[in-house]
Amino acid sequence: MDESPRAASDRDMERVILELLAQRAEAATICPSEAARAVAGQQWRSQMDAARAAARRLVAAGVVDITQRGDVVDPTTARGPIRIRRRPADGAAG
Repeated sequence: MDESPRAASDRDMERVILELLAQRAEAATICPSEAARAVAGQQWRSQMDAARAAARRLVAAGVVDITQRGDVVDPTTARGPIRIRRRPADGAAG
């Protein structure tokens, strides 16, 4: 089996994001680059778009929020650095 770096599947990236969040305090956040690094190692930059896309899908599924400067933002319009956090248990997005 080929062990060379390759693009992560959508599900793989979503799983990695959720695993990283599960290892943190409930209100903690992660950077999409952490998921990209977990999937692709030194070639993580090539996976940044996939990590951000996975985060957007998880927002749509109601599982996580995307934040900037601590505020929940619309993932379709967010530009620049973002953070990902588990959605609070009460379902409030903010």
